[in-house]
Amino acid sequence: MPESNAAAAGKIFVVDDDRFVLESVTAFLREYGFIVHPFASGQDAVKEFVLEPVDLVLTDINMPGMDGIELLEKIRFLDSATPVLLMTAYADFDVAVKAIQKGAFDFIIKPYRPPALLNAVEKGVHYKRLTQIETHYKRELEQTVAKRTAELNAALEENTRLSQEIIERLTSAVEMRDTETGLHIIRIGAYARRVAEALGLDDDFIETIAVASSMHDIGKIGISDSILLKAGKLSDDEFAAIKEHTTIGERILSGSAHKILQMGAKIAASHHERWDGSGYPKGLRGEEIPLAGRITMLADQYDAIRNPRIYKNAIDHATTCQILLHGDGRTEPQHFDPQILAIFKEIKDDFDEIYRQGLEK
Repeated sequence: MPESNAAAAGKIFVVDDDRFVLESVTAFLREYGFIVHPFASGQDAVKEFVLEPVDLVLTDINMPGMDGIELLEKIRFLDSATPVLLMTAYADFDVAVKAIQKGAFDFIIKPYRPPALLNAVEKGVHYKRLTQIETHYKRELEQTVAKRTAELNAALEENTRLSQEIIERLTSAVEMRDTETGLHIIRIGAYARRVAEALGLDDDFIETIAVASSMHDIGKIGISDSILLKAGKLSDDEFAAIKEHTTIGERILSGSAHKILQMGAKIAASHHERWDGSGYPKGLRGEEIPLAGRITMLADQYDAIRNPRIYKNAIDHATTCQILLHGDGRTEPQHFDPQILAIFKEIKDDFDEIYRQGLEK
């Protein structure tokens, strides 16, 4: 048997209505170790190809019934990776161009020269196998990427769950100091989320502020019970001590690489700053105040006004909105970011719903 670089198990369909050509090509390729299936018509070759795809199809162009171009189209439809070699008794440029447009792999001119035929067949089989290797590699790569992505997502979910638990434990430390603070914390996150959504902020910001805003009063853990729970009016010194919860909260949360804690630190430090510069602890003005702080400040004010405390009665939703939007001498519209206050005016009924649901928790 002649030596060849072609793999011995290469399977080929040979299609030609000329019996002599069909038999001679089949015998020649079998000598070189190929598994060859001969067909006298394109229709028969297509029927078999559906059942048994091969490494290469070698077909005459000019055949009755289904010619080589039609067979090429059928093979391309069934399997775009299988190369099709076309044999023709004459070199017709227009036919060649059409065949290339249809996806022909190569041409063999009759009468064929055995070395040229063998070389073309070997190239075709090699191409098919490289294509199969590439397809298999891509499939394996896709499966590996999918597996690694699933593992990464699981790890991220676990990390998020753990981070959420840590944050809940931090806020619980404040809740244990003041039972009202617990419900207040739950509602603040919901208010802040709703405002961020209405402002059209990105999903990442929305999800982050919904959690980070709940830590706005974390610094109250550093305020003594005698001041934090005092029923009467605070003295100037006591009020100054209360103000310290902003900087205490910032110190507790700052220095973290976690985005929720980073935003939480900003909120803790700035949720009592006012748009007109009359807030504390730094007297920041306008956009000097971080956006997350400006959002949380309005949410905190709404809930603080509505919520009953040991030193005041509850206030209804309509009155609270009137105070925020028009002022009462203590709380004034100029304290708030105008854009955020305008958004609040549009969605104020959502705040009422959140407040009432929070009372039921």
